[in-house]
Amino acid sequence: MYKIFLVEDDPVICRTVAEHLRLWGYSVAAVEDFARVTEEFEAFAPHLVLLDIGLPGFNGFHWVRELRRRSKAPVVFLSSASDNINIVTAMELGGDDFIPKPFDLTVLTAKLQAVLRRAYTLQGGLDLMELGGAALDLSGESVAGPGGKAPLTKTEFRILRTLMENAGHTVSRKDLMTRLWESESFIDDNTLSVNISRLRKKLEGIGLAGLLATRKGQGYIME
Repeated sequence: MYKIFLVEDDPVICRTVAEHLRLWGYSVAAVEDFARVTEEFEAFAPHLVLLDIGLPGFNGFHWVRELRRRSKAPVVFLSSASDNINIVTAMELGGDDFIPKPFDLTVLTAKLQAVLRRAYTLQGGLDLMELGGAALDLSGESVAGPGGKAPLTKTEFRILRTLMENAGHTVSRKDLMTRLWESESFIDDNTLSVNISRLRKKLEGIGLAGLLATRKGQGYIME
């Protein structure tokens, strides 16, 4: 499970972002003492930091310098101070992306997924995606649960990964087939049903019964 450290002093934004990211399967911790950002960062050991610029005491530019001395974890700025000078400064000091406030939570999630993918999956770092007790091996194409490990076909792997990436949201059969066709897994509606059935049985066999749910007339969901 990816861990995200939130350094944000607006309690409404902090709570909203944290709750949203947890629905997507992330582990989130928010800073409690703005004088001890680095200590809390090191204790949590996150995979990514969401960092505001305007903060009590030292600003985000100070903290990104301090974090860069300790870690290579990506830092994404989240700030209303989104003029060109602040954006350029943030990136020059070690920021990996800049999201202006106000922002859309869907866009925020997509940007974080892209940053995490570049930082870990594509570079061979973190190679697990976790959700609800399931640990998907992104390199070996297998899934593990409390009852053991199950091998996956390429199609089953792509279905499971798509559903886990969209945790908490229903994915339609049409969207699943489109994703599989983009990956050169040419399947029809009946073949999708067969693969979903096999995948569900494999999940049940490793102690993950009920993780993959069907929304009648809508599609599939993992939550």
